[in-house]
Amino acid sequence: MSLPEGYSAKKTKINEDKLADWLREQVTGDLEQVPGIGPANVKLLAATDRVPDKVETTYQLIGKFLSLKAAGTTCVEHCDMFYYWLQAKGVNAGRNNIVLAIAEKCEVFLPGCYDAAAYED
Repeated sequence: MSLPEGYSAKKTKINEDKLADWLREQVTGDLEQVPGIGPANVKLLAATDRVPDKVETTYQLIGKFLSLKAAGTTCVEHCDMFYYWLQAKGVNAGRNNIVLAIAEKCEVFLPGCYDAAAYED
């Protein structure tokens, strides 16, 4: 049995200016600072009824993303794992955007964490 389709950089709809602002901004802890996260996704991330991980800050969300990266895990596998985790939390709207935003932000302070070239045809 194969996994359902995972993260796709081609399905992101982040405004380039908004993404650039996010990458330059200081992390404040407010989840709505992340492109793709609005009030509904904030509630889903904080809920523990689907997945026991309670995420209430951008720090925790970045931590969750980084916790999925193991030695030997490729960029594509890593982003897919985060995508599936968001899916398990019930986050549907903006899921690809959230993966891209968090991966790109982590790439700023941890070079090599995300490789956009891995998604080019």
